[in-house]
Amino acid sequence: MESEKPKKTQEMKTDLKLLLECLKYHMGNPLSQKEVLITIHSVCKQNSDAGIYFREIGGLMFIINLAKSSEQSLVKEAALYTLGSIAEENVYCQQSLCTSELFQDLTGLLTNDDSNTNLKRMSVYVLLVLVSNNRNGQTLVREVGCIEVLSQMFRTVLSNYELNLSDNSVFQSYLLWSSVCSTLCVCVNNPQNDENQMLCCSLFPCVNEWLMNCMRPEVIRPICSFIGLTLANNTHAQNCFVSSGGLDVLCQVLVQLESDSHNTLSSAKLAVIVTKTMDACITDNSAFTVVLSKYHIVSTLLALLLHESLDSREKFSIILAIGHCTEDCGEATKQEWTL
Repeated sequence: MESEKPKKTQEMKTDLKLLLECLKYHMGNPLSQKEVLITIHSVCKQNSDAGIYFREIGGLMFIINLAKSSEQSLVKEAALYTLGSIAEENVYCQQSLCTSELFQDLTGLLTNDDSNTNLKRMSVYVLLVLVSNNRNGQTLVREVGCIEVLSQMFRTVLSNYELNLSDNSVFQSYLLWSSVCSTLCVCVNNPQNDENQMLCCSLFPCVNEWLMNCMRPEVIRPICSFIGLTLANNTHAQNCFVSSGGLDVLCQVLVQLESDSHNTLSSAKLAVIVTKTMDACITDNSAFTVVLSKYHIVSTLLALLLHESLDSREKFSIILAIGHCTEDCGEATKQEWTL
């Protein structure tokens, strides 16, 4: 079994050499290039060392140049997808791709009116991979200006609160918006990045508008992730969110979802997500609990706690939130608690 490993490694190297030559040979054939890129992705997916070898033979740089120079959108998309998947599989490749030049190229694709929705999605995917668990990537995404571009896309990619996902055009836009939201999440978290958190605070008014106008899981889940990570362990960001009216909006959404949960089981699950987000806002910031008392949130949480569809972890999250709601509680919260 041990003797097979060198053989497989050599086969992998041979395959990648041939595929790179094939990619160069088919410069005038976009469909063939796309197929070769997909095959390269497949080879690198099967072997974590393949990405390193592919970089050593100049493969990563060739694909970067291909993504920049090709006039065919399908080649650009496949090239970016391959780059992202290789970086996702190998930290060394991720680090080697983290350059100001590549971040600038990706920003250019995102701001280019000629870029279609799928090309923008692939560009966002590469950004997400490069920034994930990577302080250097988080710094570059800020310094190059990508985070401002992502923030603008967050505001504008979806223009209708109705969100008719049965319409393919709307659905494709939603997928792009969701990817942008996920990328902003990794810009501020793991490791936590205070500077990026503060930049993302500018999106709170937009976030509030979406929560007030579109209480759908497809919107609430990613937005709550974004809020929770942007607020995490950052008192200034928490203050910004509360000042924008965000805590009031979360409370209103939570009350509505708990009410809906008596007829719709999924609303109870969604209410737990909102509860966790609300909890992130008041943890270590008990002064904000006065906002909760206006909406009788403790009573709402107690009612939600009794919901039979919730599992033990979800109920624990509710109990934790109740604890934070009643820490150093004011007179109004005490009255609610004793009701």
